[in-house]
Amino acid sequence: MTTRRNNSGPTDGQLLGMYERMLLIRRIEERLRDDSATGKLPGAVHLYIGQEACGVGVCAHLEETDWVTSTHRGHGHFLAKGGEPKAMMAEIWAKRTGVCKGMGGSMHVADLSKGILGANGIVGGGLAIAAGAAFAAKLDGNGRIAVCFFGDGASNQGVFMETMNVATLWRLPLIFMCENNQFSEFTPSKEVTAGEIADRARAFMPATVVDGNDVIAVWRAAADAVDRARSGEGPTFIEAKTYRIRGHIEAEPMMLGGGKYRDDVEIQEWTKKCPIARLRAHLLETRTAPAAALDDIEASIHGIVTDAAAYAEAGEPADPELGFDLMFAGARA
Repeated sequence: MTTRRNNSGPTDGQLLGMYERMLLIRRIEERLRDDSATGKLPGAVHLYIGQEACGVGVCAHLEETDWVTSTHRGHGHFLAKGGEPKAMMAEIWAKRTGVCKGMGGSMHVADLSKGILGANGIVGGGLAIAAGAAFAAKLDGNGRIAVCFFGDGASNQGVFMETMNVATLWRLPLIFMCENNQFSEFTPSKEVTAGEIADRARAFMPATVVDGNDVIAVWRAAADAVDRARSGEGPTFIEAKTYRIRGHIEAEPMMLGGGKYRDDVEIQEWTKKCPIARLRAHLLETRTAPAAALDDIEASIHGIVTDAAAYAEAGEPADPELGFDLMFAGARA
């Protein structure tokens, strides 16, 4: 029998670390929101605002050598796993100094040195990639695990069931992290997804549903899943119920031509459940940190975001000729 660690909850230091990381994600996404609105960005962005507790609550348990795969809404996962803000911002700005030399853009940020196998423009595209990483980790016996972040829309892809099946048969050290943000692009999930997503996973592995806007609840669920994965007990499924505060894409108003698929009241109600505001209130109520300390964190992050944006804007544009080398090895030899 495997001995579990005492999952009583995160320490004060861990709580403060998660607050800082969630706030960093939020402020960077807000900067990208504003820059997109003014036409500064060279491409589209899908923002993670409102879902920060999901990525941070899971990645708080991961080592740098562990693997994660992400989605088209991947900035939050990149930063939660320890990705460098300047490198990510430069990538989104299509600059040579970007983490993928400006060739991947917003939907494909990746950094193998941090275990970030990449965001993915294909819905459900990270599922099989994460399974491959988990299989490699099992063969190597190096203690690594893999986490696949995906949305409720990806649960309707065939690869979802295929990956759960093989992960269970091979007892892969893999965590399925479904961020159910209530929408599949412009369609409410209840109109395209039958039943409860977690029930699909229960046929294969332990599955749990948590409040995705409560970082402590996510942290606890992830603690158990990480323990199972590292001890060789196989995969675990977590469904985090959360909400996408911003639209599917920042160009959404133009794309919809003034149409709407949700009302402002719903957005306001979910905004009241903001995961960052909830954690801040908890830190103050439990006297884990005074307001002045949290304000200092805010000021520090403001500087990080400002510097990252300036770094991105000042960088040289990506080398278009690099595309030949990326597509065809030695094309310019």
